[in-house]
Amino acid sequence: MRCFLVERDASGKASGGVAERDPSELPPGEVTIAVEYSSLNYKDALAATGHPGVVRNFPHVPGIDAAGKVVASSSARFAPGQSVLVTGYQLGAERWGGWSERVRVPAEWVVPLPNALTAKQAMTFGTAGFTAAQGVDLLRRHDVTPEKGEIVVTGATGGVGCLAVGMLARLGYRVVAVSGKPDAKPLLLELGAAEVLPREALQDDGKKPLLAARWAGAIDTIGGAPLAQIIRSTQRRGCVTCCGMLAGADLRVSVFPFILRGVTLAGIDSAECPMENRPALWNHMADDWRPAMLDRLANEVSLDQVGDAVQRILRGEIVGRTVVRVA
Repeated sequence: MRCFLVERDASGKASGGVAERDPSELPPGEVTIAVEYSSLNYKDALAATGHPGVVRNFPHVPGIDAAGKVVASSSARFAPGQSVLVTGYQLGAERWGGWSERVRVPAEWVVPLPNALTAKQAMTFGTAGFTAAQGVDLLRRHDVTPEKGEIVVTGATGGVGCLAVGMLARLGYRVVAVSGKPDAKPLLLELGAAEVLPREALQDDGKKPLLAARWAGAIDTIGGAPLAQIIRSTQRRGCVTCCGMLAGADLRVSVFPFILRGVTLAGIDSAECPMENRPALWNHMADDWRPAMLDRLANEVSLDQVGDAVQRILRGEIVGRTVVRVA
């Protein structure tokens, strides 16, 4: 089977490229999948460069997402020929991932592919879209409805951000997108953003425990000081979801937004989202939450081209989603 294999030399330096490996090397599991498409996420780029926080054992195959057809199954839930997808859990991190013509995984990781989605479309969503969907779901569960006010989305040109903008707009929310890439403003407006703000709009000295209330809710993908400012400017009973830390892992905020305005800060642990929640979210993504221009967000690369794409995402040059054609 062809795969993108990351190996470490005697000096400890990691490098990756397309290689042939025997399927017998796959880890144990009840379901073997012929992968048609995977995707490129920032975590995959770290894995492809041997980052020790992601990859502990070499050789390694990145790819935290995979979609394709079952070729073998010892689980009664899945049959050969069935279209399925896998996102998160240990795929592409602690075990070999989706940048391979075959993956073998536990049955409890596998989700039937919704009929309305192709494998490529599912990977255009991938973990990024699934994370965005969890953010949308949390807002709705906390009664943050479109009539409550504006929703701010940070890191709006990244995978999670752009898909969150598209899903929220589809549901009728007024979305304010925040991005450090001015050239991406037309894309964000086309996705459905009502307003696009520069990254600097979420910077202040952080001294005031509360700011003027603006946001009914937020999907924050970057953490740090921008997240703190959003929390301090969220309306009473608003909900702020958090799934990233590009702007920093520290959160310097007082308890005042929580005890005076009843603001909820809800974290998203996408990789370990319980299976009982996954099929319903994927069905929403395939149907009533689906961004109007989902297909336009996908930049397709082959397995042979993914190494160059890794370097681009590490340099912050990618807007939208990169899907990896494996088959």
